[in-house]
Amino acid sequence: MSINRRKILGGGLLAAGTIAAPSVARAQTLKWRMVTSWPKRLPGPGMSAERVAERITALSGGRIQITVHAAGEVVPAFEVLDAVGGGVAELGHTAAFYWQGKQPAAAFYTTVPFGLTPQEHVAWVDAGGGQALWDELYAPFGVKPFMGGNTGVCMGGWFRKDVKSLDDVKGLKIRSLGLGGEVYRRLGATPQTTPVGEMLTSMQSGLLDAAEFVGPGTDIALGLYRVAPLYYGPGFNKPNGTGECIVSLKAWNAADTETKAIISHACAVEANYALSEMERLNAEALSSLVTKNNVQVRAFPSDVVGAARREAAAVLAELSLRSEIAKKIHESYVGFRERTAPWSRISIKGVLDARDG
Repeated sequence: MSINRRKILGGGLLAAGTIAAPSVARAQTLKWRMVTSWPKRLPGPGMSAERVAERITALSGGRIQITVHAAGEVVPAFEVLDAVGGGVAELGHTAAFYWQGKQPAAAFYTTVPFGLTPQEHVAWVDAGGGQALWDELYAPFGVKPFMGGNTGVCMGGWFRKDVKSLDDVKGLKIRSLGLGGEVYRRLGATPQTTPVGEMLTSMQSGLLDAAEFVGPGTDIALGLYRVAPLYYGPGFNKPNGTGECIVSLKAWNAADTETKAIISHACAVEANYALSEMERLNAEALSSLVTKNNVQVRAFPSDVVGAARREAAAVLAELSLRSEIAKKIHESYVGFRERTAPWSRISIKGVLDARDG
């Protein structure tokens, strides 16, 4: 996607006067690297990484040049946090729940089972105290986090065989990350942390019986429907899909006010745009999957959802005991969910129920 700097600035997305031509002309060009957890230009998160980089370059008038690297080009998908914190790259585009092994509370910043919806999640981070806690959580890793994309409400995943009851989940080898993976484990499944680029081959070889990633707009590009045509929902394990852009604290602290404003703005614009784009892509892809690829959309049985809800509550409660910062984030997140739930039921759920008759 090509971004015109004049259009961005002229459209009022950045306060007039923030970028002055004389300072741009005098400034030294910065050549930064962005490492990601995604295949090159993967619809959804892969494209979010590209657009964040393009916006930073455009808003800086070319002063900041960023090379985007797909997973495995510089570091593996699950080593982005260490790479950025360790100075291998100045930027990273990834998902927070990949780091729950290092810091369990990180999962809250991607999604948690039966947690906040995309709009609720953005409200918590931007206006409910979530960002300050996120900064505190990531400081020991040497990075500054931003929301840098969102794949929206996720699906439950692709399954080779029917899930008719809770018994069908037991023994299931499913690619499921984050706290949702732990919920599946407690339901009797065997969760796998398969990288995105290996999901299809793992499904074809029988290493996986099922796999979840995000929603149809991104999933269609992975081709999983060719071997697992049963598409289950709702995505109780991942009701939101925030992608994060992380910045090396060394680079961030060395940056001037203008550069910090550019990075912050580029990430905020992408967080909003990606969510809008995924609504369109998900609708279009779901239609194509059903009408052209014979995908069957199924609903999880009530006993599976009910058991998962109980296990999820236990998982979150246990996580809150892992550290003081985990306790603070858990209290903030769960408290916000409790406060916003009545309004969400009256507003968005009420409108959808009325629209459907």
